[in-house]
Order: sequence, then structure tokens, then C-alpha cells
Amino acid sequence: MTQDELKTLVGLAALQYVVPGQLVGVGTGSTVNKFIDALASIKDQIPGTVSSSEASTARLRALGIPVLDASAVEELAVYIDGADEIDAKGFMVKGGGAALTREKIVAAQSRRFVCIADESKLVGTLGAFPLPVEVIPMAASRLQRQFARLGGQARLRLKDGAPLLTDNGQHILDVTGLQIADPLGFETEVNQWPGVVTVGVFAHQKAHVCLLGTPQGVRTLSF
Repeated sequence: MTQDELKTLVGLAALQYVVPGQLVGVGTGSTVNKFIDALASIKDQIPGTVSSSEASTARLRALGIPVLDASAVEELAVYIDGADEIDAKGFMVKGGGAALTREKIVAAQSRRFVCIADESKLVGTLGAFPLPVEVIPMAASRLQRQFARLGGQARLRLKDGAPLLTDNGQHILDVTGLQIADPLGFETEVNQWPGVVTVGVFAHQKAHVCLLGTPQGVRTLSF
């Protein structure tokens, strides 16, 4: 099966975690797009969604699925999102789609986090995928030096030759060269650095379940 077919497989499988009559938290990315497309088939069973990005919001609304503002919602039954990496404990690296801050906000509002990914995203130790960090622009250069002291190389993410702007109007640093053996400790430390909006390690908001697409079918991991 192709990677695209594996994404479609887990997108469909995630429907079983949607609670009828309850709002659904929806993440961002190519795998989540498959879930959004599948969600349209049962949209009459849910009152609406809370979205983690402008891109997902646009896709949901185009399919006739209501999107509510996160600030108007107290709690979500489930949050469905992808990952750039996930380990055997449910800790993840996310933010390849530049939506990591809003993804953490929606994840924190949700009772259950269901990660959907193809099997290539399962790793022994986080760090092979460049770690996204959303930063306030004036702090970017200093934060690059701070990551260098940890052995990482932080590069400003560009789009069309200019710094990419997140939905929050901030910049993204992508950090390579790190082995994140202690995701909880690492996330806690980096989030304290002045100028960091959000680091893309999801340890405090880890996955409860991962639906992993494999050529043999969907493999379910529970944490």
C-alpha cells in the first residue's frame, strides 16, 4: 500500500472514536485531511468540531461540517490528529504543518487524544524528524544559539523565500541533531525559554491511542 492509502486507512478507522452527539477536536495535516473527508460521512451525528488550524477549518466548512471557536467550548470528548513522530509511550513530535500551538490548545481541551499515522512515524527515540518550535520573531536568533548549546541546529522555516508565518503570526524554527530521550523534561525546559511560544514535543499532551497504518491493516497502540 502507498503512504497515501495508509493515511486513508487510519482516517477511516478514527471514525470509531467519534462520540455521537459530542464535539470533535480536529488536527492538521495530510493524514487528518483523510479523517476530515471521512468525517463528512457521519457529520449529521455530531454537533460540530473545534479545529486546530485555518486550513482544517476551511476543509471542514467546505464539507458542511460546523466549526466552533475553541474559546466557546469547555471540553471535547476526543481530539484526532496526526504526528511527525510517535514513540512507544505515546510521546510525539508535531508541527510539520506549523499548527503546533493550536494543536496543543485543542489537545488540552480533550479527554482523549487519538493519533493517526502511518507506520513510518513510529520511532524508538524522538528527534529524527526536525523539531518544530513556534517562536516570537525577535527571539529567533537567540533561540538558535540556545539550541546550538544543546547540540541542535535550528533553522528558520521559510515559505516563498520569506519567514513562514503561523496562524498566530509567529515564526517556526526547525531543529535537527537532537535525540530527545526525556520528552517530558525536554518539553518542560524549552517551554520556559523566553520567546518560545510552543515546542513541538507533545509529552504533557501525549496520545492515549495511536492508529498506525500498516500494509497488514490498522495497528492500535494504547498508552
